[in-house]
Formats: sequence, structure tokens, C-alpha cells
Amino acid sequence: MKDLTLYAVPLFVFLLLAELVIGLVTGRATYDKRDTFASLAMGLGNRAVYAVFGGALLALQFFLYEHRIFDLGTSAGVWVLCFFAEDLAYYWFHRGSHEVRFLWAAHVNHHSSQRYNLSTALRQSWTTPFTTALFYWPLPLLGFHPVMILTCTAISLLYQFWIHTELIDRMGWFERWFNTPSHHRVHHAVNLEYLDRNHGGILIVWDRLFGTFEPERAPVWYGLTKNIHTYNPVRIAFHEWAALIRDVRGAATWRDALGYVFMPPGWSPDGSTLTADQMRERAASREPFQGGAFAPR
Repeated sequence: MKDLTLYAVPLFVFLLLAELVIGLVTGRATYDKRDTFASLAMGLGNRAVYAVFGGALLALQFFLYEHRIFDLGTSAGVWVLCFFAEDLAYYWFHRGSHEVRFLWAAHVNHHSSQRYNLSTALRQSWTTPFTTALFYWPLPLLGFHPVMILTCTAISLLYQFWIHTELIDRMGWFERWFNTPSHHRVHHAVNLEYLDRNHGGILIVWDRLFGTFEPERAPVWYGLTKNIHTYNPVRIAFHEWAALIRDVRGAATWRDALGYVFMPPGWSPDGSTLTADQMRERAASREPFQGGAFAPR
């Protein structure tokens, strides 16, 4: 079964080169060679993981589909319903990947660049192919055919490529319903008011409904709250997994160990590092932070 995103590779390359040229002509330094090659290496690694394990993950969906609760069929109306169901599943996967430490360990590499351009869209995780399954298993069980789910997922990934740019400003009424470069710049920002906001895939309505929407206001700064300063794709892919293992091994109690795994990124039992919500609470109360450092996010 062909991955639709592979057919879009020539278009990805063309748009990436076009953005690079526009940036050079307009004097906007949107690209860094080492950063771009790191992003491309992450993207290739992600595709390699899917090449090895994608069949097994798809087989799991077919197994669940064989035990489906409803026989929805494959009519046009069901395709539309699948689009909304997949986009909602993606929202919760994406939000969970920012609010649960072990999920963040898989997702963090996508936020590790301090640049924001179309190559950043290709900085994909080598471990989210496995964490995604935790949120998508209800879809085949509800009766959506795995091919429909795979197609809608590919459409979502294709859509999200173009929103990784600084060259497109606001888009008027379109931004009320759909994810846009402006909304996604907020998502990639490390500004305190922007952390863990705008998780939508194609639609931004889920963020508006569930209270995670934030419009772009102040200038945006990209990266992590504690940047890792490396272009090594292996370190980019696994640095947070290594940090998580160190924290768990050094935990004083089982409760603390579980907290490091399941609490939000930045959580610590002694408050030496802070979550995004804790940082906002401190800022709102103007209470100075006396801890050691912010955890990477």
C-alpha cells in the first residue's frame, strides 16, 4: 500500500527551494545549512521506521477493524466523518505529546530547531510512529476502514507541510476554522504565553473548543525552553528519552518515577524544574523562580 506523502516529495523539494530563494532575495535568513540537513535526516529516519514497522502498525488497525463495533462502510459521508474523526484523534495525540512526558520524549525533536521554515516540517520523530497508535486505535474499532484512516492521516500530514513558514502572514476568515502558518508559529514558539497551544492538524476548531487556542501576537521565538544545541540526528531523536531514563533512575520513590513518565514535561517532585502551566502561574503571580533550570520542552 503506497504512502501518499511519498508522491508529494518532489513538491516538498520545490517549495523548500522556493522558500529558500525568496528568503535570500528578501534578506530573511530563514535557513541554516546544518539545521536543514538535520531536519532532512530526521525525516528520512522517520520514513525508515515506517518502512520497517509500518506493516505491523497497519496490521494492528486491520485486527481492530475485524472487531469493529459499527459497520460504517466506505460511502462519501463516511469519508467525511473519517476526516473529522482523524483530525480529532490527531488533536488529542498532539496535545498529549505536549502534556505527557514520555509522549513528549517522542515528539520533542520536531520542536528542537530554532529555525522555522518548510524543512522544519520534515523534522519528524523516529518514535512517534509508536506513540500515535495509542490515540488512533479507536478509529478502526469504531468502524473506519484502515485504508480510510491511512488516507486521512496522509492528507493531514500533507496539509501540515505548508504551515511551517514565516513567509505567509495572516489569512483572514480562513484562520477561524483552519490551521495556518500564523497558528502554527504559535505552536512552535517558546514564548511563555504560547507554550502548549494550537495543537490542531488541519482544523483549528478543536483548540478553540478545548481551550488550547492562542492567536499570534508578540514576535515568536522558536526552539525549546532549554535548547540542545546539536545537529546530530541521533541526539535530536533520543536526547529526551535519555533524560527521561536518567530522571526515572534517579527518582527517590516509585511515585516520583511515575511522575517523571506521566506528568507534563518539566514536572519535578521538588519543583526544581517547572511545567508550562507552573511557569505561567509563577509569571502571573510575579513570583521569582528559584529552581535550577527549566526542563527541555
